[in-house]
Amino acid sequence: MTDAVAIVGGRVVTGLGEEIESGTVLLSDGRIEAVGTGLAVPEGARVIDAAGCWVLPGLIDPHSHIGAHEEANGPAGFDGSEVSSPVTAGVRAIDAVNIEDIAFRDALAGGITAVVVKPGSGNPIGGQSVAIKTAGGRSVDEQVIRAALGMKSALGENPKQAYGERKQLPSTRLGIALVIRQALHDAQDYAVRRDKARADGTPFAVDLGKQALTEALDGTLTWEQHAHRHDDIATALRIADEFGLRLVLNHGTEAHKLAGILAARDVPVIYGPILSSRSKVEVREADPANLAALAAAGVRVALTTDHPVVPIGLLAMQAAVAVRAGLPRETALAAMTSTAAAIAGIDDRVGALEPGRDADVVLWTGDPLDVASTVREVLIDGRTVYSAPSAAQEGNG
Repeated sequence: MTDAVAIVGGRVVTGLGEEIESGTVLLSDGRIEAVGTGLAVPEGARVIDAAGCWVLPGLIDPHSHIGAHEEANGPAGFDGSEVSSPVTAGVRAIDAVNIEDIAFRDALAGGITAVVVKPGSGNPIGGQSVAIKTAGGRSVDEQVIRAALGMKSALGENPKQAYGERKQLPSTRLGIALVIRQALHDAQDYAVRRDKARADGTPFAVDLGKQALTEALDGTLTWEQHAHRHDDIATALRIADEFGLRLVLNHGTEAHKLAGILAARDVPVIYGPILSSRSKVEVREADPANLAALAAAGVRVALTTDHPVVPIGLLAMQAAVAVRAGLPRETALAAMTSTAAAIAGIDDRVGALEPGRDADVVLWTGDPLDVASTVREVLIDGRTVYSAPSAAQEGNG
């Protein structure tokens, strides 16, 4: 027996701009070994006949709440926002993820093999995000790509509503900015005292929230900024400048109004969700053409369903809608694969069919940007984790 897999005869789309007719993808030990044409199939390898299929890297949703806002589980499954305090930097999304959330099944059926799960947007500072595979483990820990990769922060209507209804700080946009700044200043002071205690060899009480914020201040964690309106985006840029944060914009409904600035500063935007309604004032200008304008200006973009706002299995359909609105096809594919992985900081593992990356591969019945195409088979770490109910089981070994 061998764990080698050869996917042969399909249209291979690498996620890096290359498309190979009748290509071969070789997998071994959970990694991609080779991609190309005329590759020799190792003896004893399981062979998957992909004739007539499109072969892509697993798709990535870099902003979701899957497993933390569980589907069909009512309040018992709502664990995405710890809104007992405006600043909850110490909480970690990994501690809320239930991998038995039925939405993970929908993710696989939609070709999604990796997700970033983030705390919700009720708090000015909401906690740490986690990147995980969508299948393959007995617990979430066995599916982790990176246990903590970003610090979630929110500007605008959501924290205003959460705390304004209680008539407490922050109830306004200026109050939200104050809370964020104060927390970051407190973290800077904490780092000075911590480092002095370490140098002196004296005891020091750990504060998990301030400790996590020091990791955002030193760039270990990205600053994942929920913002829709252009004025909130300007505030995010201002705060990032003041504290040296590694900023990633999430949602970016009006980011196109500052596209030139974002491109010049290489601030990426995880855009969307596209298929949702204009449910609040700050998203009244929502339009997939805004995403096309961002990309045209040179901004790196990825796509989000913001699941459960839009069902996670519709990620590729959102890309199709964006292409219809003017987003170049290659950019749309990258926004769900290589660019999404790079923005999330997990491109050393996933996001492309490239030797050395994880063997996360999806066979589609056709172009994934054609809404009639469906997923035939999904492999994560070289193992089949999903097969369409009508898919023929092929291969040897």
